Amino acid sequence: MQRIIGMALAAAGVVLLVLGISAADSVASDISRFFTGNPTDRSVWLMEGGVVGIAAGGVMAGMTSRQIRRT
Repeated sequence: MQRIIGMALAAAGVVLLVLGISAADSVASDISRFFTGNPTDRSVWLMEGGVVGIAAGGVMAGMTSRQIRRT
């Protein structure tokens, strides 16, 4: 069950990362980048959430039940 949850979390992370990259290429992000030098906060949060989701899902999916019981 732990492996399935980890894989789902990693898949959700990939989706968030793709949405964040897509939002970073939007017109709103281009305007924000023109005035502030940074993309919109939404695109940054989506990309950061995606990276965290992928990392957490990878760790969860990679752990065996024996490793989980030890911690």
